[in-house]
Amino acid sequence: QLQLVETGGGLVQPGGSLRLSCEVSGFTQDHYAVGWFRQAPGKEREGLTCISSTTGKTYYPDSVTDSVKERFTISKDSAKNTWYLQMNSLKPEDTGVYFCNYGGQFGQGTQVTVSS
Repeated sequence: QLQLVETGGGLVQPGGSLRLSCEVSGFTQDHYAVGWFRQAPGKEREGLTCISSTTGKTYYPDSVTDSVKERFTISKDSAKNTWYLQMNSLKPEDTGVYFCNYGGQFGQGTQVTVSS
């Protein structure tokens, strides 16, 4: 049974950094891309970035702002079946629940709150 577990969220001051983790287990074929999504309070879930499991190439949706592209980076540790989202220079508007997605399935999410 496919399971995704996101960790690493928390309360951080503006300008701080966080690294979110997404551990995936129970998959039988490692060919799906993994994506990170965010749902801000009162808003719909939005895609932030994804990474190909076969090529390691990273992508950002056209809808993502340059600010996110410059500050958020996705990566993968194949040995640990874990994907990461490194977030730097965090802003209050980055507050939300962050989810990873593998093969169309989301994890439970991890809360990120950026506040002084």
